[in-house]
Amino acid sequence: MDLGIRGKTALVCAASKGLGKGCALALAREGVSLVITARGREALEATAAEIRRIFPAGAGASVVAIAGDITTAQGRAAALAACPSPDILVNNAGGPPPGDFRNWSREDWVKALEANMLTPIELIKATVDGMIARKFGR
Repeated sequence: MDLGIRGKTALVCAASKGLGKGCALALAREGVSLVITARGREALEATAAEIRRIFPAGAGASVVAIAGDITTAQGRAAALAACPSPDILVNNAGGPPPGDFRNWSREDWVKALEANMLTPIELIKATVDGMIARKFGR
């Protein structure tokens, strides 16, 4: 299926494994150039190498790996420096702590909200104007 996104650029957060990695692989399959980020450099570099192996740059996609914690201002700045004008933003920052949410402390809830609500809002704020100007954004 052609999604009409070949040649676009995506910033994919938490892309070293799980949902983020799946999104990165799917976007690369469509010919999207990627900037992927995650906290763990080793796993992130392994994912970047896998994407490069499966989808060579000649197929339209490229991949840049930026290790950092997207939930911090420094991590977001590094990711956005590598990908200042993404056409596609995949907000992903892991999940809340495992277990029964009824047992979470206030600190657990605040951390989950910061990672999964406030971080995406900051990234959207940083990228949406460019998407509007280019008349393309996902």
